[in-house]
Amino acid sequence: MTTKKMIAAVLTRYGAPENIKIATLSVPSPKANQVLVKVNATPVTAADTMMRQAIPPISRLFLGFSRPRNNIMGTGFAGEVVGLGAEVSNFEIGDRVFGESGIGFSANAEYVCVDEDGVIELAPNTLSDEEAATIGDGPMTSYHFLKTLGQVKAGQSVLIIGASGSLGTAAVQIAKALGAKVTGVCSGRNAELVRSLGAQSVIDYTTTDFRQNGEKYDIIYDTIGISSFRKCRSSLSERGIYMSPRLGFSLLLDLLFTRFFSRQKARFDATGMRSPEMLRGYLADIVELVEQGQLEVVIDKRYPLEEAVAAHRYVDSGRKRGNVVLLAH
Repeated sequence: MTTKKMIAAVLTRYGAPENIKIATLSVPSPKANQVLVKVNATPVTAADTMMRQAIPPISRLFLGFSRPRNNIMGTGFAGEVVGLGAEVSNFEIGDRVFGESGIGFSANAEYVCVDEDGVIELAPNTLSDEEAATIGDGPMTSYHFLKTLGQVKAGQSVLIIGASGSLGTAAVQIAKALGAKVTGVCSGRNAELVRSLGAQSVIDYTTTDFRQNGEKYDIIYDTIGISSFRKCRSSLSERGIYMSPRLGFSLLLDLLFTRFFSRQKARFDATGMRSPEMLRGYLADIVELVEQGQLEVVIDKRYPLEEAVAAHRYVDSGRKRGNVVLLAH
């Protein structure tokens, strides 16, 4: 019997986009508690490019020293269930699904196996596969930071740094849905986009330093990790919070300092390490926002899976608006 084959974006070693090779591999077989998903769309995210480069370096300790042990790239996916493990009861062949493979990666491929009780849900008709594939990145991370970590409330003032990226475009809309007054920081070429998503004001970082405008913000959400608590402290309200999903040594020190010595706080969390149950709840909440017209998925570019290297180069350029998606079928 001939083993069915698929193509996948495989990282041969950490470093440049060119270290990704398009390989022909056997289609994986689902374990008893897994579903096999035929992937139709899978994103390339800033987090993927950081993993590709082993940033931060300590990540090698749990990913793998010279390359990831699970060396097929990608975590987000959307597609169709085409295989079921013997113990699966919540999904059926033909179901449209979306979600995240987490530290198992392997989503930048034509097929991926996902635990039935992992971060996977039925895809709503309101989302295309391309849109659904991105939900576990920017929208889910920003929802966790704003709703759970920052506990944003109606009437608060929220500043979003990197407002035109995947996390940022979602954050602008989520903060607005939570009733906040939203200010976005981005380049001038993206100002119209960010304003159209619900930002009441937009600051062009190429011409203006928001720290000089005299405004105080209850939340500063730095989606791309280019600032710091200490740099932003003068722009925070008395009990303001600086948050970023990118953990560096500076943020680690600020987390420790503000825990004991400051009313203003620095906060970080690894969203993907939260329980699958919590993350599935986030997916459901985000879908509800989409269905209510409060969240729109912004897709910048689409590439065939075979052009994963080009997609990574584009994300590395820093000019991405919203999401970049690979089309696997």
